[in-house]
Amino acid sequence: MATLNSSHPKSKPPSPAPQPITIEPNASLLPAEENEHEDDDDEFLPAGWDAASSAASTSISPSIYQHAFENGRRYHAYKHGRYPIPNDDLEQSREDMKHAMLLEMLDGRLFLAPIGPNPHKIIDIGTGTGIWAVEMGDLFPGAEVLGLDLSPIQPQWIPPNVRFMIDDVEDEWASGSGWDFAHFRSMALVLRDLQRAVDQTFRHLKPGGYIEFQEPHGVALCDDGTMSETDDVLRQFYDLCTQALGKFGMDLNVVDKVGEYLSRAGFTNITCERRKIPVGTWPRDKTQRLIGLYVRETAEHSLSALSKAFANLGMSVTEREVWSAKVRETLRDNSIHRYYYYYFWYAQKPE
Repeated sequence: MATLNSSHPKSKPPSPAPQPITIEPNASLLPAEENEHEDDDDEFLPAGWDAASSAASTSISPSIYQHAFENGRRYHAYKHGRYPIPNDDLEQSREDMKHAMLLEMLDGRLFLAPIGPNPHKIIDIGTGTGIWAVEMGDLFPGAEVLGLDLSPIQPQWIPPNVRFMIDDVEDEWASGSGWDFAHFRSMALVLRDLQRAVDQTFRHLKPGGYIEFQEPHGVALCDDGTMSETDDVLRQFYDLCTQALGKFGMDLNVVDKVGEYLSRAGFTNITCERRKIPVGTWPRDKTQRLIGLYVRETAEHSLSALSKAFANLGMSVTEREVWSAKVRETLRDNSIHRYYYYYFWYAQKPE
């Protein structure tokens, strides 16, 4: 997979700006020859996960389990349902598919921060289905792993060193301190007060602890001229998503500025790795085709997942259906060699 890495740290006034750490591996996304893999999508069917082990769960109020239903989808009601993405089985499957995609992208790694071989306390903020927390619990059996989320959708059968808590990272923390590693995935773009969340994480990490953000920036790009720069359907759709989620206080374009928030909070050794991720099964490399298939499938399912946000934007059901058809059609057009960037930011709290 093509990777281009960069750092964007900003100084915390009036301290001098830290020196950026930049990693620039050489690789490229190459299109497949025509008809090279026209009918081979079946080889990329995603596998399931078996996280069977000891049961552990947190006692929570029954009100947490209240839900709202709109357009045939289920949404959590906690915090007045301010998060406009469903939490039903279909959305959970989409989240687990994105997890599988990231494992392919990172060669099986769950994180990039140099946390060392023996972290003691790990917190996963916005844990979703809990799959990352469960796998971290298996990877570090001597560590305490805590997953936080607004929705109680995590499994009951989990490693004995893993637990889950319903909490809001933007409120005052109730999850303790002294964490070695704090992990955020696809959270920078949905947090309404990113600086507050980063500041609170800084306070609750132990000295020398690490924070990591894994964040997509879904603007479609192209290197070989096969995509229109003025009227590409996916670019237009991304603009709609930006407007729709912006009404809920979310900023899909903040991910390349995460370093500024980390620096203002006091973090050092701020590093950003930026990687190209293909949209669709057009790449020549088999692993990149698999990643592109995951991207295509999760993008197609996002049309339904964002129905509440689009309705709030004033789009009618008919308009949403027209957009769904247009997006699905262009996602399966392998003559257009699109990609977008995935950002991996990590930084350290000073010793």
